[in-house]
Amino acid sequence: MQQTYQYGWLILFIPFSVAILLAVGLLLFPTATKKFRRMWSFYSVLLLSIVMLFSINLSIPQINSNYSYQYVWSWIITNDFSLEFGYLIDPLTSIMSMLITTVGILVLIYSDNYMSHDQGYLIFFSYMSFFSTSMLGLVTSSNLIQIYIFWELVGMFSYLLIGFWSTRPLAANACQNAFVTNRVGDLGLLLGILGFYWITGSFEFQDLFEIFNDLISNNEVNFLFVTLCAALLFGGAVAKSAQFPLHVWLPDAMEGPTPISALIHAATMVAAGIFLVARLLPLFIVIPSIMNLISLIGIITVLLGATLALAQKDIKRGLAYSTMSQLGYIMLALGMGSYRSALFHLITHAYSKALLFLGSGSVIHSMEGIVGYSPYKSQNMILMGGLRKHVPITKNAFFLGTLSLCGIPPLACFWSKDEILNDTWLYSTIFAIIAWVTAGLTAFYMFRIYLLTFEGHLNVYFTNYSGKQKIPFYSISLWGRGFSKKINKNVRLLAMTDDKSYSFFSKRTYQIDDNGRNMTRPFITIPRFENKKLDSYPYESDNNMLLPLLILGLFTLFVGFIGIPFNQEGVNVDILSKWLTPSINLLHKKLTNSTNWYEFIKDAIFSVSIGYLGIFIASFVYKSPYSSLFNFDLINSTLKRLPSGPLSDKMLNGIYCWSYNRAYIDSFYKRSLIGGTRALAKLTHFFDQRVIDGITNVVGFLSFFIGEVLKYVGGGRISSYLFFYLSYVFFCFLIFFITFLTYT
Repeated sequence: MQQTYQYGWLILFIPFSVAILLAVGLLLFPTATKKFRRMWSFYSVLLLSIVMLFSINLSIPQINSNYSYQYVWSWIITNDFSLEFGYLIDPLTSIMSMLITTVGILVLIYSDNYMSHDQGYLIFFSYMSFFSTSMLGLVTSSNLIQIYIFWELVGMFSYLLIGFWSTRPLAANACQNAFVTNRVGDLGLLLGILGFYWITGSFEFQDLFEIFNDLISNNEVNFLFVTLCAALLFGGAVAKSAQFPLHVWLPDAMEGPTPISALIHAATMVAAGIFLVARLLPLFIVIPSIMNLISLIGIITVLLGATLALAQKDIKRGLAYSTMSQLGYIMLALGMGSYRSALFHLITHAYSKALLFLGSGSVIHSMEGIVGYSPYKSQNMILMGGLRKHVPITKNAFFLGTLSLCGIPPLACFWSKDEILNDTWLYSTIFAIIAWVTAGLTAFYMFRIYLLTFEGHLNVYFTNYSGKQKIPFYSISLWGRGFSKKINKNVRLLAMTDDKSYSFFSKRTYQIDDNGRNMTRPFITIPRFENKKLDSYPYESDNNMLLPLLILGLFTLFVGFIGIPFNQEGVNVDILSKWLTPSINLLHKKLTNSTNWYEFIKDAIFSVSIGYLGIFIASFVYKSPYSSLFNFDLINSTLKRLPSGPLSDKMLNGIYCWSYNRAYIDSFYKRSLIGGTRALAKLTHFFDQRVIDGITNVVGFLSFFIGEVLKYVGGGRISSYLFFYLSYVFFCFLIFFITFLTYT
């Protein structure tokens, strides 16, 4: 077993080899490399599969015997400083490496078809390999310096991948936004690392935890300084995992290719911050104020992400805010000290969210192939609807992921989210209420996304084959219901408002012009679209895009069972708890293996009920086919009797504006930070131009002026020079004499 662990460095270097070879091939032999480009995608998938099998092989001994392994070698050694590099294989590393490799493999398979039309196909796969290598290096790091190196590499390659279509202004701005926002957190991370090295004299995790706990026990450190350093470390995780207030980069990151969105949001970049907090939890857990800060940031992010997802029209942005909210749940669990629940939800959410993002990519892929349908409309859910008939496999996979995120049993997220919701009641009643309300909001906005995309009828009328006749289409308010007079009454159009009208229930109609959103997206041309018999309708994606959806659907169905306890020698034990025993022991916490199934079912009833309530409201508002299960005539007649007035309308419109405008946080940053920086730059420019340069210019001008005046004085006669010299001496002597008489 130990011999197997000695080869743990292969986890990092196997995927790195294909990235290097691909980069060298593109640099030295571009023509040959591009000719066999499909071969490189096969090698990328093959080598990452080997890493996945190796990670599974390393995790089995940990489950059976709670075994961990660390190997380090010296890099820099001096009298006062030593730095070691190495790798650490423990339960947290194994979980993260398995998530990265399994999701990464499926995303690579998916990308082979999704990016097949793109000229940067090979560059994309090279970036993906570098990105996976950086993330694997991050989770296997044995010290803080090594983590920081790979942390920055992850940020760099995420910048390249988010801005992969850099010719698009939105993509270029998005990658810059992600890069700058993460630099704020990374500065805090670096300062925190240096602060803890100054306190403990070590970067190694095991030494760092032991020394720090001894110092805290003996009260030999400045607690205020320790708290500040811990907060700076946490700041790095806040930016990387898109927690409030450094979350603004995450929805804009959707401008990258959809496979990147799935990889970033499921198991890699945003999970890096969660991993850092989980790795350093033995450090944070002895500082109560930091644990309270982690839980507070988590619960704020939970509620904020859910409310911002309510009115989004872009399908990927809606899922992005969903990711933000779910990561808030994980951060909340870590702040409460619920280590097992946090990692459990990290696992279940990773597979469910990867399924949803790849499903949205399949939808976008099918919509972009429609004749007369511009690509910049392909992510707008308001222009979709009725896709269940055209993309049934994608629809079923997306529906499965939606139910999982809503917390419906027996799907994956039900088991993990239910644990977090129950733990919040033991921690704080206020936090528990917010978490449960947000669970209902999650079910509402997720089913809203599903219903707007797949149910109802197709909402768009396209240019016919000849391209001469254009049929306009109409829509009503995003939250309203009704029919346009100019369109067949059998077709129900889902709601949409223009940017100037924010109304939930307005029945005014708006004609949507050809410009759609004010966005610039590249027109993607795929020749095989022309050969489709029904090329004016959406169609199902190819098999190598559907295969990852089916596999992720199986994960979504069954991965939650690793947290279900089974009876072993009279004790209820689950696989995840056995796996995490060494890490939980490091936190000096008792692992509770016993489970009372009666209490579990009783608690689950409430969490499932709030999920079904959100689904019911979404179905009611958006008139899904499932509305026939309920007596909506009775509900409608009841609602009509309720009082309505300006106050209720303002409240509804206020909620819509809050959500659609991202809680005005982006506007606040733009006016305060960006505007303030520009104002300071203008002030500095004015001071430099008018004061610094002004003094220099005045001195030069005076020198020039005096020189110009004096040149007319010199006539070449010695008697004139002697006269002026004696006059100057007499004048100075006179001033001196007057001054002397004045003061005497």
